[in-house]
Amino acid sequence: MFAARSVLLFALLPLFAGCQMLASSSSSDTQTVSKAGMIRMQGALSGEGGKLIFQPCGEQRRYVVEDSGNTGVLQEGASLANSQNTLFADLRGNFVASKAAGSDGQLSLYQLYRVERADPAACADPNFKFLTLHVNGNSPKWTISVSNKGMVLERPGKAPLALPYVEEQLPEGRFSVSSEANDQRIELWVAPQRCVDSADGSVQHLSAELRINSQVMRGCGYYGGMRND
Repeated sequence: MFAARSVLLFALLPLFAGCQMLASSSSSDTQTVSKAGMIRMQGALSGEGGKLIFQPCGEQRRYVVEDSGNTGVLQEGASLANSQNTLFADLRGNFVASKAAGSDGQLSLYQLYRVERADPAACADPNFKFLTLHVNGNSPKWTISVSNKGMVLERPGKAPLALPYVEEQLPEGRFSVSSEANDQRIELWVAPQRCVDSADGSVQHLSAELRINSQVMRGCGYYGGMRND
């Protein structure tokens, strides 16, 4: 499986456990809505009493979600919720403690990185903290994981291909990641645009196009823990 092979590629790096939580950096907090004080977390989303509740990975605390950034989380959740009405979410916002009945505080949500059907393994992804970008596509299936050490391209029936890369920033938040190896030109073009995975219906905040020589493939992606956008 792709996930198992990916773990081996990062096996020399230290692994972290517990809740995957990333505080915002002040260096890039100059957008229309300041990210100062915002925290990125992963956890479970569920509906309860007409409210959306977020519970961070590995914690008992529960936060009532207010969609302050108009992320559309309610619509995304309605299309994905399983029979247990629980989803996995990767998001960023302001967490404020309160004494409201039935919760430990409020989450003012501003950025939704991904929403997918609940998977017990999602909170324990050992690679997340080391990646700057994760992108995947279908028909044919492919996955690209990007870290500060390089990019890894995985495809069924082929050995994982680890490569150095060059990243180029483009207007409107778009960027490209490219590499050349074994007479192949590999280009990954990424844009900040809602994307629905055709295989599992998960919603991610980046759309992507992978070009390998003359072959063009499309997919969805999200920023890893090493990227603070």
